[in-house]
Amino acid sequence: MKRRLTVFLLLLLAAPAGSGCAAIGLTLFGVGAGVTAGTGVSYTLDSVAYKTFTVPEEGLRAATLKTLKRMAIEVKENQATDSGRKIMAQAGDREIDIELDRLTAKTSRMRVNAKQGWFFKDRATAAEIIIQTERTLDDEPVLAREATSPKGIPATKK
Repeated sequence: MKRRLTVFLLLLLAAPAGSGCAAIGLTLFGVGAGVTAGTGVSYTLDSVAYKTFTVPEEGLRAATLKTLKRMAIEVKENQATDSGRKIMAQAGDREIDIELDRLTAKTSRMRVNAKQGWFFKDRATAAEIIIQTERTLDDEPVLAREATSPKGIPATKK
């Protein structure tokens, strides 16, 4: 009898906690899809940082590579993709995956995923790469202006 009472009390205490967790989880799921930091960097649910720039993909690529060099982050791969560019880099024990997607002739999106091991995502490093790339573009606007147009899109004069 005493054991049944203990089990009943434990279940009674666990019931509100279980339903509360579901409500909190659903709320976080809805809100977390586009969380934005004060710097204009947004995150996906799996902590991938991203930002859209009003810069052609080629200019964003040049600024990204210059930023990585300035931050002493070693570039391991730099490959063209159907939609832009994929850059793989190494910063200490972190693997950095950067995707640059051409949205229009003058607009590109940067996605940065900084991973440490299998599970840990480093949002701070990912955000800092985006912030520093934005600073590079601000300091050297020629990178955005002198970029060539994507293949098949005529270049426009400013």
